[in-house]
Amino acid sequence: MLIMGTIRIQHVTVQFGPQVVLEDVSFDLHSGETVALVGANGVGKTTLFRLIDGHLTPDAGTVTLSKGLEVGYLSQEPDLAEDGTLREVVGEGFAALVAVEQKLQSLSEQMATEHDSPRLSALMDQYDRVRARFEAAGGYRFEQRLNEVLGGLGFLPADYDLPIWALSGGQRCRAALGKLLLQERQFLLLDEPTNHLDIDAVRWLEKFLAGYHGGAAIISHDRYLLDRLADRTIEVVGGGVTRGGQVSAYSGNYTSFLRTRETHRLTQERQYERDREAIQREQAFIAKHLAGQRTKEAQGRRKRLERRLKAGEFTLERPSGARTLGMRFGEVDRKPRQGTDVLRVEGSRKQYGDKLLFSELDLNVQAGERIGITGPNGTGKTTLLRIILGQVPADAGQVYVGPAVRIGYFAQEPDGLDPERTIVEEICEVRPDFLERDARDYAARFLFTGEDPFKRVGQLSGGEQSRVRFMKLILSVPDVLVLDEPTNHLDIPSREALEDALDAFPGTVVTVSHDRYFLDRVVDKLLVMRLGDDRLYQGNYSAYIEQVEQARAAEEAARQAARDAEATGRRGNRPARRRTAAGQVQATSPLRKLKLDELEAYITEREEKIALLEQRFGEAEVYKDPEKIMALRADFDTLSEELAAAEAVWLERAERA
Repeated sequence: MLIMGTIRIQHVTVQFGPQVVLEDVSFDLHSGETVALVGANGVGKTTLFRLIDGHLTPDAGTVTLSKGLEVGYLSQEPDLAEDGTLREVVGEGFAALVAVEQKLQSLSEQMATEHDSPRLSALMDQYDRVRARFEAAGGYRFEQRLNEVLGGLGFLPADYDLPIWALSGGQRCRAALGKLLLQERQFLLLDEPTNHLDIDAVRWLEKFLAGYHGGAAIISHDRYLLDRLADRTIEVVGGGVTRGGQVSAYSGNYTSFLRTRETHRLTQERQYERDREAIQREQAFIAKHLAGQRTKEAQGRRKRLERRLKAGEFTLERPSGARTLGMRFGEVDRKPRQGTDVLRVEGSRKQYGDKLLFSELDLNVQAGERIGITGPNGTGKTTLLRIILGQVPADAGQVYVGPAVRIGYFAQEPDGLDPERTIVEEICEVRPDFLERDARDYAARFLFTGEDPFKRVGQLSGGEQSRVRFMKLILSVPDVLVLDEPTNHLDIPSREALEDALDAFPGTVVTVSHDRYFLDRVVDKLLVMRLGDDRLYQGNYSAYIEQVEQARAAEEAARQAARDAEATGRRGNRPARRRTAAGQVQATSPLRKLKLDELEAYITEREEKIALLEQRFGEAEVYKDPEKIMALRADFDTLSEELAAAEAVWLERAERA
């Protein structure tokens, strides 16, 4: 049963040593809504989740949950039990159902051995009660749901029996997410749930959460996900060393929040200007008349101004937004004219062992174009970039790079950085003409201030290293950018700064990305790579999804028309059945006419078909296609009803025997 409840955070303050992380924070979360929790890295978003889950206690204030409200928490570094297989650990939430299923099996075996015993009636009554409880809890569907979740998160059936200790860090994170989703808590706290998911798994998760019965709060850099799911957006803004982070709540999704926040900022800016002008007018009047004939009036106005200033009636500080990257690509040298091919891939093929990534792949990139490349993990996206760059040989095909084209490459991994160098030294490696002052000024544009530019690269976080690599990329003045997952490790403000810089970049862009919001803003063509099926679509990511959904809708309409025609044919060949005066069908179930061995064979056949369907829910071509899932569910429900009816007839015969 769904518990409608509230999570209430009231006047909460959290401090770690001298650092005040959160200060006097208050807001509510409700089980009937999905909330996006946004803000720059390090402002206290994860701290809020740990407070709600009970991992942390506030230094001041309270965190309360409605009675009976079950909260599930997915951390960025989940802790899973080492013993057990993937299927066992993810399916721990079904442990009670498995026990009930085993009880049903035991009762069934006892009834078979006690066929002529006086205990048979009692055993049958107990079996009926246990089965009713099993069915009410969705018992016949748990295997289907387990396979659907594991398959949706990108696991293959061959992975299901792998021990947890043998999984990679990314696979463990996906396993923890699957386990949490199957527990069906009333409220979910999801901290970066799309980490380690490819674009297909992210789409699956988005659809799963859209149909989820409870509520959720989501910390994510995936703005596309937040746009599709969030009913409300809560922004956490960092304060400083002595002043903690604050929160502001906005109705609507992420894009709506951006518009509303900008409107608020402009309103505050205008109010600041009006107040500043009002104060200056009063001060000018007081200074002019304090020693003249209107001294008393000037003294009175001075007192009133001082009183209003003390009461806080004026906005005294100019509103300022969060600091963002000063990222800007320079002008392109030797810019090719529009329509000229700068990159061309013809008939490219690449295979590793028995795994064919792609074959006969063609890609023409003209000057000024923005090409996005996306698709599931393991389909050769990075390999294609490295073939273009000459770092990996293709098994077949040709690669053409225009004369005098200067390519700037941003790899997924922090290639080209020396962990022993400082940020200043990394900058000067690209620009030896820079003085130390010049390098520090340039680093400040990328939010490295104070003594930060003298930190060694090995001391930096993943996001900070990405900023250093972008500095070096921009300083190399490329005219073609080849970017491999450039938004990894960047928070949302930094991603938006990158998008703005690419929008103003006059050159050519080829980028691999799973960030759907980024692809919407940056690209005008999209190469979707799947094993054995690579297709180029016109437009951005949303345009690609629209084309795919239109094609699926047309296919489903054709399938439905075929099913309707087949059903009409069956009805035309079916003899009319006698009806009672009340108009109800009068017919004895054909199951009652079956001999006992025929009935048992019928039951076994249904059980085997159901088992086969449960396996199909884990197949990639099924769990990635909502229409196929719906068709399988319909078949599953039909077979389950037939099985239940046959078992009822079998029990009736057993009771009479």
